Amino acid sequence: MKNEIIALILAGGKGSRLGKLTQDIAKPAIPFGGKYRIIDFPLSNCSNSGINTVGVMTQYEPFILNEHIGGGESWGLDIKDGGASILQPYTSNEGEKWFKGTANSVFQNISFIDLKHPKYVLILSGDHIYKMDYRMMLETHKKNNADCTIAVIPVPLEEASRFGIMNTNNDGQIIEFEEKPAKPKSNLASMGIYIFTWEKLREYLRKAPDALVDFGKDVIPTYLRNGERLYAYKYEGYWKDVGTINSLWEANMEFLDPNHPLKIRDYEWQIFSKNVVSPPLFIHHNAKVNNSIITDGAIIRGDILHSVISGDVYVGENSIIKDSVIMAGTKIGSGAFVEYAIIGENASVADNAKIRGTPDNILVIGYEESVGGEYHEKA
Repeated sequence: MKNEIIALILAGGKGSRLGKLTQDIAKPAIPFGGKYRIIDFPLSNCSNSGINTVGVMTQYEPFILNEHIGGGESWGLDIKDGGASILQPYTSNEGEKWFKGTANSVFQNISFIDLKHPKYVLILSGDHIYKMDYRMMLETHKKNNADCTIAVIPVPLEEASRFGIMNTNNDGQIIEFEEKPAKPKSNLASMGIYIFTWEKLREYLRKAPDALVDFGKDVIPTYLRNGERLYAYKYEGYWKDVGTINSLWEANMEFLDPNHPLKIRDYEWQIFSKNVVSPPLFIHHNAKVNNSIITDGAIIRGDILHSVISGDVYVGENSIIKDSVIMAGTKIGSGAFVEYAIIGENASVADNAKIRGTPDNILVIGYEESVGGEYHEKA
């Protein structure tokens, strides 16, 4: 079946900056906002944008991510001649083929892409929190007769040196790319979202597979050197790269704002997810809850203050949870105190334990980890 555009989601990274949270699961599978996983956002964006053929490239600790995505049913992607496909490294006559980088992962899946006969390929990261209508970006790509269109977001100029910066002319054509420049010439930061005209990208990847390993480091500079048509697509909505402990915590805390720019309760552009069926949440009459998200299956007997509580969490009597993210299945005993922390899935916090982080040092308890006493370990 011929497709105008298909999407490829890069979801194989380890996410080492997230420390304990990614010791056992891939970064895109990290829970977010009480009932989602990070990869739900690009998958939902594809579904809402009418892109119904999606390949998800996984590599590091893929089991939970693969199980979560399944056949794409939760996002309406379980369709004939389309749907969500898990693309993992495989063994061929040439030996093992581990993905060496973002562009290399696409090169190794050329046969999958060719089966779909796309005119355009949308490359997405699996670890960003945002909403975007990719149809608008595609229209810009076609209007400019571009070989590659890169989504960019304006950032404060004083922070631009942390990003890959796109310098453009008055028509929005990219004339220079600078990776984390000391003195940036613009504030247009790459979001790691690309639309390529597939025929040309395919030609480049097949000619130099060993040289074109990464899109940002190799493909984009090569396109520029060769005079290909690269354009910027400016995005001005909410976008968060949750690749660090602090950015993940910040994004969850921002999510508590009822006027959050993501508009999570907008039924015209929903964020879908595979949700576990759990009993209704229970809040004890002695408990206090203020400005928090609490998900199905939770049993709350203590105080919850400005926190995100995922499904099937238990909080014992006289415990206080403040400015924290508690992931699914966690059990917190009686008399415990948790502040400025992220508690991983199925973790256990003993009675009277004290976990005290700060806004600059968010403490992390890992997947299925058990802690007690005074806990001060850095994230």
